[in-house]
Amino acid sequence: MDPILPHLRAATMATLVLGVVCCGLHPVAVWAVAQVAFPGKANGSLIADADGTVRGSALIGQSFGGERYFHPRPSAAGAHGYDASASGGSNLGPTSRKLADQVRDRIAAYRAMNGIAETEPVPADAVTASASGLDPHISPRNAALQAVRVARERKLPTDFVKGLVESHTARVGTGLFGEPGVNVLLLNLALDARAAAGGAPEANAGKPGTNR
Repeated sequence: MDPILPHLRAATMATLVLGVVCCGLHPVAVWAVAQVAFPGKANGSLIADADGTVRGSALIGQSFGGERYFHPRPSAAGAHGYDASASGGSNLGPTSRKLADQVRDRIAAYRAMNGIAETEPVPADAVTASASGLDPHISPRNAALQAVRVARERKLPTDFVKGLVESHTARVGTGLFGEPGVNVLLLNLALDARAAAGGAPEANAGKPGTNR
């Protein structure tokens, strides 16, 4: 019978070497390349003001209140929605009465807030939550329907606001796959930047990156 010690020694050395390479050198190398090649994405795609105040991440949605802002799609992540520590959907199925009631109420509220006629179809993303509850995008159609309200409340030309929507519309995903989407945080920050440039003060309530 072969001595067991040489086998134990070889197994121990292999474990140590693989531990150093896989749990040390490889993660450090990936981190270093990411910091050099695309530091913004590697650090969470954070969106900050000129003074460095972080307003949020381009990858994570957040709630917006009031009629002066574009509203994201509903969220079931956490008690109040958009809780990154409780990412997830409602787990309500298509036959759920609770889900049907929620969607019906959301449709009514969406129509009332945006002045949508009863015959006008409401985009699905305006009344249903995403699987993660953290989707930062809405559909271009959803944004276009909200543009009239936002323009009215901010006393801006509707064409100008719709132009902002178009300029903030991008294909979500790799660029080859996925549907076009509008990042709500970036769009609302662009609106605030326009207001600041025009000298119109913005209230903190409902402002990106503040408690709402």
